[in-house]
Amino acid sequence: MLEEKAIETENACDMDFDMYLDDVSLAKKILASADKNGGKISDAGIVFALRNILKMKYYPVAVKYFFDEKELEEFKTNVEYKDSLHPVTFCAYVAASRQRGDILLGTSDKVGCSNAKYVMNWKELDDGEIKSHLKYTKDWAQAEKFVKTKKRLPKEPLAFATAPLHKAPFKPDLIHGMCDTLQSYHLANDWDAVYDTHPFEMVMTMNSSICHGCVQCFVMDKFNVTQMCSSSYTAGKTEQGEINWIMPYAQMEPTVHWMLERTVRDGGVSFPRTGETYPGFDICKLCSFLTFKKPKKTSK
Repeated sequence: MLEEKAIETENACDMDFDMYLDDVSLAKKILASADKNGGKISDAGIVFALRNILKMKYYPVAVKYFFDEKELEEFKTNVEYKDSLHPVTFCAYVAASRQRGDILLGTSDKVGCSNAKYVMNWKELDDGEIKSHLKYTKDWAQAEKFVKTKKRLPKEPLAFATAPLHKAPFKPDLIHGMCDTLQSYHLANDWDAVYDTHPFEMVMTMNSSICHGCVQCFVMDKFNVTQMCSSSYTAGKTEQGEINWIMPYAQMEPTVHWMLERTVRDGGVSFPRTGETYPGFDICKLCSFLTFKKPKKTSK
């Protein structure tokens, strides 16, 4: 009885599960949908491709900085959003959007991280900011020099918003994601191919991976992959050694579009094992002991 009910439910939803579980067929389906959408993959399609083709676990997060009062008021009036009860880190906003799907609005008084406030131009350089970098450096002068190398927003924003990309009620400035290192390798290679850029340059800064990573992306208009900062585990934002990727929103669709085209061309998304489906297949491709083939048919 229960099995019959399940079959009826599956038929009623009219979903081709076999197609969704075949990466090449799925890639073709998303690309066909893009053709009907002016050649562009929708934001939801991008999220779906990252989660199902590249096997990412988390929502990519859309980030927007508000500099215009009218635009901010329109957001407050028209969007169902949440704000923080207490001042928290910028990366906590991103984590809530990434893992819980929240649409959030952050203001200076609701950000409790001095590093984020500095790179977002909500505070000037002071002794406290330099002191917070002393553990990374040889002395005070070096800490001051290193902090001054960080990018900052060109002017003080009124607020910022974060949301899962597919739910974002605004045009994002950039997209922040979190994944394993090999998934970021795939994404970076595809970005290189699309934008004819090599080698891929990764920029790390002390004590500000996500807040500075997003600001740097906004200022430089360039994709980056960077490590977590030292507080990522203690602050409960990561659990499995993930890495950050931050991409300008305008560069997201072309990169994913090529990833899907490559998946169709090669028969799978994987670089370690060309033509296979899983990007993190952790088996040496040259190992003769780990080779599988169809058995020979024997005549009776």
